[in-house]
Amino acid sequence: MRVQLMLVAAGAALLAPTTLPVAPPPPQPGPPSQFRSGPQARTPAPGGGGGGGREEAVGAAELLDKVRDCVPVSSGRYRSDAGARADIPVCGTQDAVFWKADLDIDCDGRPGDVCNSSTDPHFTAGTAYVQSDGSPLDAERLPFVVVPQPSSIWDYRKHGVQGGSVAAVVYEDRVLYAVVGDVGPYDIIGEASYAAAKALGIRADPRGGGVPSGVTYIVFKNSRIEPIEDSAAAERTGELLARKFVDGG
Repeated sequence: MRVQLMLVAAGAALLAPTTLPVAPPPPQPGPPSQFRSGPQARTPAPGGGGGGGREEAVGAAELLDKVRDCVPVSSGRYRSDAGARADIPVCGTQDAVFWKADLDIDCDGRPGDVCNSSTDPHFTAGTAYVQSDGSPLDAERLPFVVVPQPSSIWDYRKHGVQGGSVAAVVYEDRVLYAVVGDVGPYDIIGEASYAAAKALGIRADPRGGGVPSGVTYIVFKNSRIEPIEDSAAAERTGELLARKFVDGG
């Protein structure tokens, strides 16, 4: 509580002028925090820069520029869907592996209003990796990506990738940070959870949603979120790793 002192003038000749110490001004509140919790896809800030020393979130264009060139780390190539041509390599850098593919909807895991055996003909009530309480992941709420089952084509485990590894998923001008949460067929790549698709603005219908191309998946090596279901931690860590990745640190 601040106490304010006031002088009451009792007549010009009664008291000599007195100078009182001036109380310091109250501290001004700073700008609101830029941290956003929960799974959200981010778009680049308009105009860039000008953040008063605050580092801007990594934009889609920055990430895509870092993965323009592919140095294959897979021994073969993957299909986007069963019966499609196998023409998708897994590429690698010192800090990440990445691929460019479609996005099919993974609705497996904990049953919910959207993801269940009635809405998804291929529904499975389990995921390769589980929550801290041992239950399957919740595809409706947790953004996660799917990696292919280890095979002679590529074994993700030998490239610093595991359940809970942090991934940046880029679609058009949006960037979403997710985790590796499930394993799919050995010869198909390009799949993410219902929640991931929805956050990216992609039609998240387990029966016919997704997009046929234009999605880039970047998985940061030797990263891991614990517990795996902590999407806010994936977002925070993802932004740090993405900034390091694009800056070449």
